[in-house]
Amino acid sequence: MRTVNCIKYKQPLEGLDRPPYPGPKGQEIFDTISKKAWIEWTNHQTMIINEKHLNMMDPKSRALLQEEMEKFMGDEDYAKVEGYVPPSKKTD
Repeated sequence: MRTVNCIKYKQPLEGLDRPPYPGPKGQEIFDTISKKAWIEWTNHQTMIINEKHLNMMDPKSRALLQEEMEKFMGDEDYAKVEGYVPPSKKTD
């Protein structure tokens, strides 16, 4: 198992198996983001795409998503999906 010092969780965690996309940004993610953080991001990314009706063919939509990913990984104020309550926080 490969470990990385995850920038989101600020601790050594299991790393990704390969860069998530080509180029320097993919390598940076591979080197600094844990598998756990990446899975959480991809789930959140899907919700953002659906909520905001983003078109991934549109460069502006892709740039917005890239910006949100950097905020998410850096523990900054990132876009939340309106009305979404994580499963561990739902109340009956």
